[in-house]
Amino acid sequence: MSKRAAAGKSELRIIGGQWRGRRLSFTAEEGLRPTLDRYRETLFNWLMFDVEGARCLDLFAGSGALGLEALSRGARHVDFVDASPQAAQSIRQHLKTLGCQQAAVHHRPAEAWLKQQSQATPQPYDLIFLDPPFHRDLLQPCLYLLEYRGFIQPTTRIYLEAEAEFRPSRLPEHWRTLKQKEAKNTIFFLLECPTPHSDEGKSIT
Repeated sequence: MSKRAAAGKSELRIIGGQWRGRRLSFTAEEGLRPTLDRYRETLFNWLMFDVEGARCLDLFAGSGALGLEALSRGARHVDFVDASPQAAQSIRQHLKTLGCQQAAVHHRPAEAWLKQQSQATPQPYDLIFLDPPFHRDLLQPCLYLLEYRGFIQPTTRIYLEAEAEFRPSRLPEHWRTLKQKEAKNTIFFLLECPTPHSDEGKSIT
């Protein structure tokens, strides 16, 4: 859960795994809204048998709550990506505090980072967390890059958290919704892409 801990500070709590109950402070920023405890609990119940040993991507990482929860529950590695220098620094500090070395923090906009990584041959992820700032149209280019540049495979599970107005029709039509939940201001999806595509040979713009 995120709450005010002091002026300009917020706090999250890890809810499961080896760091269960640990509280971590981070700098509050506009648009940064860590996934609430009850929603994270629902998500990781959905992923009960998929987290341990998984290679994960926390895109639009923000506070790092989703990736940190995955690490606490046995994920093999998490790449945290965020455009905010404050967010990236906070996640680095969280990992240091927890004594965790199974992660890397990348201070870059999500789309730019995906393009950079796809210059090589990316290793597909097992789990991808997508929790972009609401109402900024940041998601669509990243969905394309994730599928067509080799970041996902048929067994990849993709968690998407978006504003309540977000409609499933905005997702690639061949992606499959495994789970869906709606709250007052938020909609959540657990997705898979049964047949990922490739645009190998096309230029990256």
